[in-house]
Amino acid sequence: MAVQVGVTIDRSSPVPLYHQLAEQLRAAIAGGRLQPGDQLENEMSLAERLNLARPTVRQAIQELVDRGLVLRRRGIGTTVANPKVHRRAELTSLYDDLTRAGGLPATTVLRHELMRDERVASALDLPADTELLSIVRVRFSADRPLAIMRNWLPPAYHGITREDLESSGLYAVLRKRGARPVVAAQSIGARPPTAPERLHLLLKPAEPVLTMTRTAFDGEGNAVEHGDHCYRAQDYTIEVLVDER
Repeated sequence: MAVQVGVTIDRSSPVPLYHQLAEQLRAAIAGGRLQPGDQLENEMSLAERLNLARPTVRQAIQELVDRGLVLRRRGIGTTVANPKVHRRAELTSLYDDLTRAGGLPATTVLRHELMRDERVASALDLPADTELLSIVRVRFSADRPLAIMRNWLPPAYHGITREDLESSGLYAVLRKRGARPVVAAQSIGARPPTAPERLHLLLKPAEPVLTMTRTAFDGEGNAVEHGDHCYRAQDYTIEVLVDER
């Protein structure tokens, strides 16, 4: 059943009518009056109730679709999407991003062990036989799995415990131990999930994951951590600022 939201259209305002409607629907989603899965009024009903032209309503709904806030499905109508995590391509942890966005991050540590990995040691600019702390975590947002995070840490941080990682973000834990990541080499991609990833992230076989591989360095050029993460693509976006050189 469609959920009606109170909307006030100010025809004397210089703000376009479609944008007034889109912003009030967006505020209803952000404020919880419209919940994930709720069905919006159809275009004809909204147009008649608000005395707007259907193309105006259609443009407002399209703005919400473009921002990932609602989904249009043939035979179902327009429904509120699951909240996406919008993460800017900056040197922060997902835990901190979720906290700032008002989410409820939680972590399950799947692996916490010392191991050798020649490829990762090379990324960290360490000898091939260096023992690294290998950790694998599932990050949740409000009890919903969002990401699988694989990280490798150099010997200086072998003292980091499971309990540390379950109660805070990795970068906060590193900062407490004197690490100051200031720059990173990072690549972003997408691929089908592996079977374990589908299991932990509750994905169907055809649903993709976004990937992010990162090696972070401190101000003196020392590698602090190497990460290889994957995220539920339907719940996660990465925003990149591009400028002219």
